[in-house]
Amino acid sequence: MGLFVSGQSGSLYLAKTISSVVLTVDKLTPAAFEKHSGRETAKKWKNNVWVIVGGEKIPLSKTVLLKYYNEALKKCNRSNRRSQGTKVFHRDEFVGCIECGKERRFRLRSRDECRLHHNAMADPNWKCSDFPYDKITCEAEEERGSRKVYRGCTRSPTCKGCTSCVCFGCELCRFSDCTCQTCVDFTSNVKA
Repeated sequence: MGLFVSGQSGSLYLAKTISSVVLTVDKLTPAAFEKHSGRETAKKWKNNVWVIVGGEKIPLSKTVLLKYYNEALKKCNRSNRRSQGTKVFHRDEFVGCIECGKERRFRLRSRDECRLHHNAMADPNWKCSDFPYDKITCEAEEERGSRKVYRGCTRSPTCKGCTSCVCFGCELCRFSDCTCQTCVDFTSNVKA
């Protein structure tokens, strides 16, 4: 069993076999399919693809067909992660200055950057002059509020926090040589 999608010269063919039932979608170009659906909602494509089951038209998202598609996708992603090494993503975070109250952005893309942010969060007396990336003072402008909403999430630029960009602890952002409770708990749970 499997969901087969193949393209030939810009055309799509879709076929699925479930216990001797074959569902086929006519030859359509992506533009023709979009026009046929009457919507431009690429993220909701599962609701725009319909399957006829027992003479009844049902959105693909409400059938078991996606179960096989999603499982195959998960297996593919797991094998890719192993071959590329696990890449955990962290969104940008802000730390406030104790003197002026301005928030400064910390990028969290590497272990070193995560350590700098971790140390800043652990320091109750963190000041703008301690900022590791640039030599700044409290007089320097704070990042605009409209810019702060962009935190670097891979799913959505203005994400407020999702499973893709919010980390509750990993080897990139937790440190065995740190004595804070969060790192101690993470390290002890990893060893257990």
